[in-house]
Amino acid sequence: MTVAAEPAPKFELQPYKSLSNDELHGRIQRVRDELGPQLLILGHHYQQDEVIALADLSGDSYQLSQMAADSADCRMIAFCGVHFMAETADILANRPEKLAQRNGERVRVVLPDMAAGCSMADMAAIHQIEDAWDQLGEVIDTEDVTPVTYINSAASLKAFVGRHGGIVCTSSNARAALEWAFARTKRVMFFPDQHLGRNTSLEMGIPLDEMPAWDPYAEDLGGSTAEQLQASRVILWKGHCSVHQMFKPEHVAMFRQQHPGIKILVHPECPREVFELADEYGSTGRIIKAVEAAPPGTKWAIGTELHLVNRLKAQHPEQEIHFLSPVVCMCATMYRIDLPHLAWSLENLAAGTPVNTIDVDEETAKWSLVALERMLEVK
Repeated sequence: MTVAAEPAPKFELQPYKSLSNDELHGRIQRVRDELGPQLLILGHHYQQDEVIALADLSGDSYQLSQMAADSADCRMIAFCGVHFMAETADILANRPEKLAQRNGERVRVVLPDMAAGCSMADMAAIHQIEDAWDQLGEVIDTEDVTPVTYINSAASLKAFVGRHGGIVCTSSNARAALEWAFARTKRVMFFPDQHLGRNTSLEMGIPLDEMPAWDPYAEDLGGSTAEQLQASRVILWKGHCSVHQMFKPEHVAMFRQQHPGIKILVHPECPREVFELADEYGSTGRIIKAVEAAPPGTKWAIGTELHLVNRLKAQHPEQEIHFLSPVVCMCATMYRIDLPHLAWSLENLAAGTPVNTIDVDEETAKWSLVALERMLEVK
């Protein structure tokens, strides 16, 4: 009689927390050497420097997922980001045509710390979305509403959007996604970041009084009247990024007073009052490119996540770079991904005892992919 081998025990996290960064770096590097091109460590721009130093690829969330999915050798992804990013990586890496190319073999995606969520994504829970859609249908024809969701959203919301004829967008193609939507319907419902939706719509000439914000905690119709919703062009979901929400108009005024000639550069997730005061704005990638292209001596106050701003400051000593707030403001959930969690998850992965696997169910992945693929149709 053959006796099945006992599964190897998982490594526990706690011992890793007592190791030095040098020890952790060495252990992570040994796993990278052992697994070779089968493993890709993805590091989002907002990650800590010591994590970015060990990443095979760094970038924004969609770019990272797409690059990993396009790798012929990759069979394992450690996503040093937040939960919705790892979901997107799983959806793209394991979409039907990719599975067919690998004869059905799935790419395993792990998130080093499952507590690394996104407060913005959490502000649009699927039960809230479905309830809002039902309520909306009582006062307007939802067949004439295209849902658009920012990529910073849960897979369940992306799937909802896909099922209802909608599209995903990034901060760099939000306008193109809205134009795509308006070519199909009279109205758009934009999830979950109200600021990106509002700032982009204003740039398109849509007035504020045609952009009511839907508050999921309001008792009825998201806090708007039936008349306001009927007069709307863009219905904004009342969500925001906790990092970019921190920037204030008085911060802009302070830097302009203290540093004459300074340029204000912000992410479009910032509130309208800050966005409209900026000299330049754009996605994370656009912010990086703006600094890279600027001549020596340029002075910047940048309104986005602290780790990225500090990294740009270190990479460009020929420029004067400031963080656009006197208050320390970092992505706290992104900060949960550290070297102890990364080493722990990678050594378990190498030992065949994976932890924190992200596995989006087939139905959710199918409709999320529909919405993501529509995004690829627009430029």
